[in-house]
Amino acid sequence: MPAVRLDAVSKVYGRGATSLLALDQVSLSASQGEFVCLLGASGCGKSTMLNLVAGLDRPTAGTIETGGKQIAMMFQEPALFPWLTVTGNVELALRKLDRKKRKERAAELLDVVHLGGFAKKRPHELSGGMRQRVSLARALAQEADILLMDEPFGALDAMTRDLLHDELERIWRERNLAILFVTHNVREAVRLGDRVVLLSSRPGTVIEDYTVELERPRRTESAEVAKLAGEITVRLKEEVSRHGR
Repeated sequence: MPAVRLDAVSKVYGRGATSLLALDQVSLSASQGEFVCLLGASGCGKSTMLNLVAGLDRPTAGTIETGGKQIAMMFQEPALFPWLTVTGNVELALRKLDRKKRKERAAELLDVVHLGGFAKKRPHELSGGMRQRVSLARALAQEADILLMDEPFGALDAMTRDLLHDELERIWRERNLAILFVTHNVREAVRLGDRVVLLSSRPGTVIEDYTVELERPRRTESAEVAKLAGEITVRLKEEVSRHGR
């Protein structure tokens, strides 16, 4: 069974004449250990899809199956509590453990994201990339099988984003995670994904599903990544133009 399966999922907001169809008959699956990137124009329902998979909202029609697997979600903004230390923010996801085990586990996770020396710092003392590392550690603290990521690196500079790509890829491999990763950056999608799923403009539905057969490790600036990203960009522009007409 796939780690995540969406079968003919639709989502409507509102009722009557003012209703909005955000997703239309979306069918999609991701296996355990598979990295799937979701691309599409703004408003095509990418974030809506993640919210539905996470159980933060319910589909209007269709079914979503995750096999009872643990799900964690990471957003573009780190959403850290400013009055808590780095350790305190990670411990929020470890409340089921006793105090000693919480601190031990938080320390382990901070080492995983290479922030072991910043445990006592507060968010305002960290760079944007470091705050996203804390957010990632907090997501990993949930011992998830499925990681949902909604443009987590969109606000970062290119060099920081590239470093976090490497970290995420390493953690994904080590933990055999199923990842659904929303992005507007086509090269980022090709750099990270086993597959790149392209959604139509609103209402969102799957129009292309690209298998990325490039060897890892990949570099965003490589000719191979650029070539496939160019092909996907052409298709994306066609869809945006069609919607505009």
